[in-house]
Amino acid sequence: MNGNGKEDQLKGKGNQAKGEMKKEWGKMTNDPEKIVEGEHDKDKGKAQEHVGKVKDAFGR
Repeated sequence: MNGNGKEDQLKGKGNQAKGEMKKEWGKMTNDPEKIVEGEHDKDKGKAQEHVGKVKDAFGR
């Protein structure tokens, strides 16, 4: 990852949105694998956003 916390936060929010769309698509198409993929992307995004907040807090 890079040294810019705001960039990590934005990427994290993007991954969360992508995950939510995948999850909803999986529900509409009755595709359990897509639902799990979406949940994974959302979790990845939350972690990435948190990393960005920590970087900002420590001035990195």
